[in-house]
Amino acid sequence: MDFVSIRIITGDVARLVDFYERATGAPATWATEDFAELRIGGATLAIGSTRTVGLFAPGSARPAENHSVITEFLVDDVDRVHENLTGFVTDFVTEPTTMPWGNRSLLLRDPDGNLVNFFTPVTPAAVQKFASGATQNVGE
Repeated sequence: MDFVSIRIITGDVARLVDFYERATGAPATWATEDFAELRIGGATLAIGSTRTVGLFAPGSARPAENHSVITEFLVDDVDRVHENLTGFVTDFVTEPTTMPWGNRSLLLRDPDGNLVNFFTPVTPAAVQKFASGATQNVGE
């Protein structure tokens, strides 16, 4: 089995795609006006309109109602990402903070209110854990 992507359902695909392109530095590939994907490292962030929900099961997903999932991005320098996103992001939940498990994290909300975490491993154990992971200079 392969984990392929996470899909965010939104009422405004263009707005959310614009946000994630700018926040990650990754370009989107548009399939239709209702669906786009951003390939970031080995994963894909898919963004679909509310119109696509009916193709699966009408009413099964509602935009801007996520209160449990955090989308996370491993970055080279979380403080630089914070600097680059200041003035663009309107809802920082926490400024860069070193967590007990060894990652320095920046938590924010995207335009739909979804939680997004950019993090950099800073302790030896955290650095070792992510040593093989490719990072990217997000937000530049």
